[in-house]
Amino acid sequence: MKRTEPQSVGEIIREGFRRAGMTSMVAQQRACYLWPEIVGPGINRYTFKRYVDNGVLHVYMTSSVLKNELSFNRSALVEQINRAVGEQAITSIIFH
Repeated sequence: MKRTEPQSVGEIIREGFRRAGMTSMVAQQRACYLWPEIVGPGINRYTFKRYVDNGVLHVYMTSSVLKNELSFNRSALVEQINRAVGEQAITSIIFH
């Protein structure tokens, strides 16, 4: 058996996801998880459901006024989310 350099647990897990072809799915779920940090607690208070489907983040809002306001900033939010994730995980956001 060939000896290798020691790796951290995080590196081993990332390598396992890469080999299984799950890196994009993990990045999309991370984007969904980071939504409250991106928009802040004030906006997140009006969010009651979110999920990612084929690179599109679906966000359900309780405030139609806020939903309309966020629609105008959709491209900036996509850019911020992808920057936080570290890759192009989200292509669009749909507000419901």
